[in-house]
Amino acid sequence: MSEQTQQQTQQAQDTRRGVVIVGAGMAGVQTAVALREQGWAGPVTLLGAEPHQPYDRPPLSKAVLLGKAEDSAFDVDFEELGIELRLGVEVTGLRAADQEVDTGAGPVPYEVLVLATGALPLTLPGAEGVPGVHLLRTLDDAARLRPVLAAGAAVVVVGAGWIGAEFATAAREAGCAVTVVEAADRVLAGALPAEVAEPMGRWYAQAGAELLTGARVASVEPGRVLLADGRALPAGAVVVGIGARPATGWLAGSGVELGPDGAVVADERLRTSVPGVYAVGDCASFPSGRYGSRLLVHHWDNALQGPRVVAADILAGGSGEQVYDPVPYFWSEQFGRFVQYAGHHGSADAMVWRGDPADDTWSVCWLREGRLAAVLAVGRPRDLAQGRRLIESGALLNPAKVADPGTALKSTST
Repeated sequence: MSEQTQQQTQQAQDTRRGVVIVGAGMAGVQTAVALREQGWAGPVTLLGAEPHQPYDRPPLSKAVLLGKAEDSAFDVDFEELGIELRLGVEVTGLRAADQEVDTGAGPVPYEVLVLATGALPLTLPGAEGVPGVHLLRTLDDAARLRPVLAAGAAVVVVGAGWIGAEFATAAREAGCAVTVVEAADRVLAGALPAEVAEPMGRWYAQAGAELLTGARVASVEPGRVLLADGRALPAGAVVVGIGARPATGWLAGSGVELGPDGAVVADERLRTSVPGVYAVGDCASFPSGRYGSRLLVHHWDNALQGPRVVAADILAGGSGEQVYDPVPYFWSEQFGRFVQYAGHHGSADAMVWRGDPADDTWSVCWLREGRLAAVLAVGRPRDLAQGRRLIESGALLNPAKVADPGTALKSTST
């Protein structure tokens, strides 16, 4: 074998021995960084579908959208860390038997593969291609919406979930007339109980935004939105925020198990059904021993925490001891309020208010068999921080003490 052939063979083997990460969002970037921090010395390749330097998404609905920042690129020196960053590379398929992913630029071999493709926003049926209809998921989306807000256009937001509220907040701050259309009978219908969502729905009118619940969009035309009840809403722009679905369509036929929600079915160490393939972030669900159910968490903190477990398991050769069972956490800034949530209230058997929801600050605690399962805090960050620790510890609480907003949550244990 010639020296050149030997070098080519060695290069191919070095590439195949590496870790390939599909997706250059928070989960993908943090996985690459965690591998280096934990001592992985082999090749790491990060594939990103977008042409931009990897960036953080939360500022898109705030600083970037309002022109207060040009971008939100991660402060990571990929070259210094020895991470090969390949941008503008769309991954189209996985051939597990060959340990290769297919891309528009050709196949990429791997030894270990990490799926970190995130989630894609749901589109409004019939609105695709209509001028003036926007999503807010990418840096390009925010760039397209920035001049709309700067012009003070009348905006219709479809969906009164977290992203809808955050965009409506930014649009009102920019001076736009805002109408929010929600098909359900309340805001955050898929996320919170009615009695908790009800006071949050009042924030829209207080901020000068019109909220229409129980309202379905019949069609979208240039310059207006037609509702099923016949009303026509003027719209210089329409922003759709009706949820997201794991970006896993490219895995069809790969052997990677997907759940009915489209998420990759990962185990307690975020391994998939295919050996040597992991999944992390918005595209993956995982079993929670803490809550006794499988969780699909579409929030920033999940994309930050999961990669550390993935990296540890990769370094342990796929037989690590670290289990991923976090207390889910997220925050939202809307209508001048800082909203935080930790835990999972789905299996709770009691709900306790801390404070009056008509006030500027209040919290709600969900208990399960006397232990804190989840906490929602509006302008009460100490409740959130202390509640998160109580969830982790599993301490028994005194509900009467929990209900007293003047008592520190950390002092409510029995």
